[in-house]
Amino acid sequence: PTMLDRAMQALYLQVLEPVIESTSDPKSYGFRPDRSTADAMVELFHLLSPQTAPVWILEGDIKGFFDNINHEWLCRNVPMDRMVLRKWLKAGVIDRRQLMATEVGTPQGGIISPCLANATLNGLEIQLKRHLVKKLGVRNAKKSKVQCVRYADDFVVTAASKELLEDVVKPWVEQFLSARGVALSREKTQITHIHQGFDFLGWNFRKYVPKSPYRNAKLLIKPSKKNVSAFYRKVREIIKGSGALTQDALIGQLNPVLKGWAQYHSPVVAKEAFSKLDNLIFWRIWRWAKRRHPRKSADWIRNKYFRSIGRQNWVFAYPYKNGKGERQYRRLYGLAETAIVRHKRLPGEYQPYDATQELKWEALRVQRMQHKLRYRGQVLSIFRRKMGLCALCGHAISRETGWHDHHVIRRVDGGPDTLRSRVLLHPNCHALVHSQREKVTLRYGGQRC
Repeated sequence: PTMLDRAMQALYLQVLEPVIESTSDPKSYGFRPDRSTADAMVELFHLLSPQTAPVWILEGDIKGFFDNINHEWLCRNVPMDRMVLRKWLKAGVIDRRQLMATEVGTPQGGIISPCLANATLNGLEIQLKRHLVKKLGVRNAKKSKVQCVRYADDFVVTAASKELLEDVVKPWVEQFLSARGVALSREKTQITHIHQGFDFLGWNFRKYVPKSPYRNAKLLIKPSKKNVSAFYRKVREIIKGSGALTQDALIGQLNPVLKGWAQYHSPVVAKEAFSKLDNLIFWRIWRWAKRRHPRKSADWIRNKYFRSIGRQNWVFAYPYKNGKGERQYRRLYGLAETAIVRHKRLPGEYQPYDATQELKWEALRVQRMQHKLRYRGQVLSIFRRKMGLCALCGHAISRETGWHDHHVIRRVDGGPDTLRSRVLLHPNCHALVHSQREKVTLRYGGQRC
């Protein structure tokens, strides 16, 4: 029954997601295809960095969002079969072999839950702006500089004055959420000035006032102190609990954690945080080595666990020999070695299910995903499956020729985003496929389709 239920949710999601996507707020980035926390960060950067930008920010935090969404509101407003939706919402949860009723909230872990949650908060930005136009007038609403950026149930609202946020925006947001069965957290929801800074999605946004009167305040986005502390605690616990592990196994446990955190913060001003954490992690590693060999000297420990690789000394690395018998090192990932690569802003009109703009958005998707490590692995898999050949003309694909990632069955027509449903095409071949869709035959997965 569980597999059948998940399959049914996936089936309904294929139809529901394009509908919800078409009605989503422009600056909403959570639970939406091809959007990420980095997109929300870049949007805030463009809103707050100009000298004429709004200076007051409402940090919104919804208390128990997923657990308190009103079922009746969902059934009335989500455009799908109400009987099916009601059954999913009222199905209950089994916890410790006991069935617990679910009178409110969305099914935790359900495939369709993120889409339902996004549908619940859609309108927070658009309806707020409409309310301001009615209350203040078109000109004053524009001068208020109110903008709302949301990721899932976390959001920030900018404004030109603190009074506007306290007297107009916050009461309206509370009323908007109350109709959906949820409410703002009094402890975590606060109004701050941009010169004091605020935390959002693991980053700290703050404008720093220069000492010179001839220079303007500059917005810097850095990893937040809470995020850095939580990450360091996680690394510390891994090292503390690894007394019985070998050096190679410890590096294998730490590297995915270090790389993932560093890649998340690679679009922001993070070099200082990276360097400080590298120093702290080094001393943790040193204490780990000393604890393993309490009777050995510092020189002995250094020679056993640390290497000089290139111009770097004191590198925590494990030597091994590859298939050719050559000596190589498996080394601990250095946070400070992570390249800072600025994330490009996502166009406000981006709509992955817009069939009229499919070619444009596919090109944008390829461009945005090239720098993501996970995406390189996907492209390599598709490349190997077709033996490096274009799925249309059959000629080789290389860096010089370029390539496009193409869905054999368009996503707007219900095509999946799996690797087996995608092929690589030369840019010219890709344009030919879209201009003569019915006349072109693709070599897909070893067969013609």
